[in-house]
Formats: sequence, structure tokens, C-alpha cells
Amino acid sequence: MLVISGHDPSGGAGQIADIQTVSSLGAHPALAITALTEQDTRNAYAVFPCPPEQVTAQLERLIVDMRPAAVKIGLLPNVAVAESILSILDRLDDVPIVIDPVLIASGGGALAESDLVPVLKRQLIPRCTVVTPNLPEALALTGQSDARAAAETLLKLGADWALVTGGDADTIDVENLLLGDSGVTMTRWARRPGKFHGTGCTLASALATRLAQGHDVPAAAAAAQAFVDESLASALRPGTGQAIPNRQR
Repeated sequence: MLVISGHDPSGGAGQIADIQTVSSLGAHPALAITALTEQDTRNAYAVFPCPPEQVTAQLERLIVDMRPAAVKIGLLPNVAVAESILSILDRLDDVPIVIDPVLIASGGGALAESDLVPVLKRQLIPRCTVVTPNLPEALALTGQSDARAAAETLLKLGADWALVTGGDADTIDVENLLLGDSGVTMTRWARRPGKFHGTGCTLASALATRLAQGHDVPAAAAAAQAFVDESLASALRPGTGQAIPNRQR
């Protein structure tokens, strides 16, 4: 499993979340870091992008040495870093790609520059197998606040599948919507009490891992959502802010 994402020093999200998820599900994570962050379990305060040539160099070495069975893309802090991975993705044209369009931290802090959105829409989403935005990210990408309308727009932008998650909605249950060529699937999960940090990273990494292991998208999405729910059921609160999913079970 090739993971392209940023580092969260709290261990709640980012590459530590990716490592824990991929490893827990029985795959090996190979990692290319896109940014360091100033972050704790309360919020994100600053992002320090890696030089784009450094990101490309990491990926060049990895894909020659160990061709991935799937790719998960998380934090892309700016346009330069986003564009630095495009040629690599094109060399993996038969490999499923899951994009978690990380834009805002759970605490509300910005994680990506505002001009990243057009690049996601024009260049990253058309290359992906599944895009997994939460409702605020879906709104930023499509201008649609309705999950079904947002998912339809994401498919028009070129994604094969869109999984729009409803953890940020003011509803009794969490409602997630998966849309692809075979139709729409709505899943409902009992809302776990509290606020959580790192659920989006966990979901996207779990989905990509199941794709790497040969599941089709609906089965991988169902398994990933179940993994997140189980992780939240035994969530940890190591700091004074949000709880984090217990991915190591």
C-alpha cells in the first residue's frame, strides 16, 4: 500500500493513522511524506510543505522498488506538491487510487492552500478510483451541500466512485453515501458520542487497503466504514482535545 500524506505529530491523523490502519488490516505501508504540521488533538496550527522535488524523489524510489497494489492520497498542502505526484500516478494507471481531499482539520484549522481546490478538481479527481470527502470538503469541491448532488458532481469531474461521509452533519445517525456506475448505496451508522480526530484518514486508508487486497469498491467501502466504526467504539483520548480512533486492535 502506497500512502502519500502528511505527518500529524499527535498521531491522531496523517501518516501515523495511515500506518496503523494499513498494518492493522494486514498490508504493508510504504510512505511518501508531503508535509510536516504543527498539530495536536485540538487543532492544526501550521503546515510546512515538503519541497515538491523531495516528494517526487520519495515516490520514484518507492514505485521502482515496490510496485503498490493501491494508493492512498491524503494531505497535499499546495499546488506544487499536488502537481509533483501527477506523473507518478500516471505510471500507476492500473492501480486503484483513493483520494481523501484533506482541506480542513477536525478542529477547523486550514491544512491546504485555497488554490489547491481547482487542482484537485481538474487533475487529481479524474485520476482517482474513489474520492472520500466529508460534507464540508464535498461542498468546497462541488458547491453542493447535498451529499447525492455532490457525489454526482464528483463523478462528472472524473472520479469512478464517490464516498461522501456525513460525520459532520447534524443528524442522529451518521449517513454515508457511495455513488458509482452501479448506483447509489446509503449506509447509516449510530453516531458515536464525542468529537474525533483522524476518521477521514482512517476511512480512506482502510478502503485503499481492501482494494489492494482484491475487494471491489462497494465491498471495500463497506469494510472500511465498519473498521472506522469499530475504531471509534474503543477510541482513545491521549490528549486534552479530540479522541482518536483505536486502529490497533
